[in-house]
Amino acid sequence: MRRIYPDHAYGEAPRAACYWPSTVTSEEFPKARGDLTCDVAIIGAGFTGLAAAVKLAEEGESVVVIEAERPGWGASGRNGGFCCLGGAKAGDTLLRQMYGEDGRREWRQAEVAAVENARSLIDTHGISCDTHSDGETLMAHTPKAAAGYHDYARKIEKDYGVTPTVLAKDELAQNGMNGPFHGAITNPIGFALNPIKFTLGLAQAAMKAGARICGESPVRRIDQGSFGYALHTDKAAIRAKRMIVATNGYSSEDLPDWMRGRYLPTQSNVIVTRQMTDDEIAAQGWSSTQMCFDDRFLLHYFRLMPNNRMLFGMRGGLRSSPAGDTAMNARIRKHFDTMFPAWSHVETPHSWNGLLSISPDLTPYAGPIPGMKGAVTGLSYHGNGVSMASYSGTLLADLVRDRVPDRLYPKVMQKPPGRFILGRARRAYLYALYGWASLTGD
Repeated sequence: MRRIYPDHAYGEAPRAACYWPSTVTSEEFPKARGDLTCDVAIIGAGFTGLAAAVKLAEEGESVVVIEAERPGWGASGRNGGFCCLGGAKAGDTLLRQMYGEDGRREWRQAEVAAVENARSLIDTHGISCDTHSDGETLMAHTPKAAAGYHDYARKIEKDYGVTPTVLAKDELAQNGMNGPFHGAITNPIGFALNPIKFTLGLAQAAMKAGARICGESPVRRIDQGSFGYALHTDKAAIRAKRMIVATNGYSSEDLPDWMRGRYLPTQSNVIVTRQMTDDEIAAQGWSSTQMCFDDRFLLHYFRLMPNNRMLFGMRGGLRSSPAGDTAMNARIRKHFDTMFPAWSHVETPHSWNGLLSISPDLTPYAGPIPGMKGAVTGLSYHGNGVSMASYSGTLLADLVRDRVPDRLYPKVMQKPPGRFILGRARRAYLYALYGWASLTGD
C-alpha cells in the first residue's frame, strides 16, 4: 500500500482512546482465507461498503466484504455521529458554475435523500444506535454571522422545503444553549447517533442477508482479467465478477492506481467527557441534546449525549505522530474549556482522531472507476459521511451492476474527481489552509 500519511495514522494509536468501542461488545470477523468467489467484492467495511453490501445481498448477489482491520475501524467508527445534511464543501456559487442551478438544487435534494436513506436503514433493520436530536443547530460565533440567519432561514426553506428555527442571543440560555454564541439556527433535518452501533448494525444486516465479511485482511494487490477481479490478501484470493472500492480517507494510492492523488485525507479530532452530574450540566447551562456546530471555517462540532457525556470535535491537526496527537489533544481541550468554562474541571478520558477525505472540486463521487469495467467507488464526503457515505453505498449497489439507481443520483456525484496537482505532497494544501484560518481567527 502507498499512503500519504505516516504509518502512525493507519495504526491503533490514534483511535486507542476512542469512546465508541466502549459502548459495544467486541465482535469477531474471520480473516479471509483460501480461494473465495463472489459476484461482488467490496473493499472496506465502513458506511459505504456495508450499505452497498446490505442492498446487494438482499437482492440476491453473493458478496464478500474485505476489511483491512475491523468493520467500523476507520472513519465510520470514530466520527462524531452527525447524520445530517452535507457531503460537499463546494458552496452554491461553485455548484452553479459546475452544474448550473438545476444541478445545485438537485444536490440539495440529494442531501435530504441521504438522511432519509440512513433513517430507513436504521428502521428497516432495527438498528439500535442511540439516536437523538431534532435536526442540526448552527451556532453563530460572531454577531455578523447571527445577523444573517434570518436570510439563511429563507434559503433553507427554499432549498429543503422545511422551516428552520432561529434563536437570538438572549434566547439561547433558556433553550439550554448557554455558551459564547450570538445566535442559532436549527434545520430540522437530521439526527445524531452512535456511529459504531450504526456500522455494526449494517454489518449484521448484510450478514443476515448472506454477505460474508472478512476482517484483518488488507488487500495487497488487485488483478483484472476476463473473469473480473482477483483481490489478493495475505491469506486469500477473492475472485469477483465486479468490485466496489470503499476506503475513502484510508485509501491507498495504488489500490487501484486510479486512486492516486484524487482524494486528500485530513484529520478530525474528538474528545468525550466522563458522564456529568445534573448539577454540572446546570452549572454550564448547556442541557440541549441538539447536535451543533459553529460557523468557523475550521469548525467545532459538539453535542450533549443522552447519558450526559459531552462530545466535542474540531477539524485540524497536521502531524500524525504520538507528539502530534498529544499536541492536538491539548489544543482541542483548550478550545473546549474556552467554550464551556464551567466544565473545565470535567475529565475527558476519551480523545482520538481519524481521517476523512476531501476532493479537488470539493464534491463527493459515487460511480465507475475509469478504465476498470465493473468496478465502482465512492469517496470524499467532506466530514459528513454518516448520511452521504451510506447513501453512496446504496447507489453503488446499483451502479456496480450497471443499473440505473433506484433513487436520486445527482450530477454532482457523477463527475470523477481530478487529481491534486501536488500529488503525494498534497498535504501541503492543508498547511496553507490551516495557517490562513489561524491568522484570520476562523
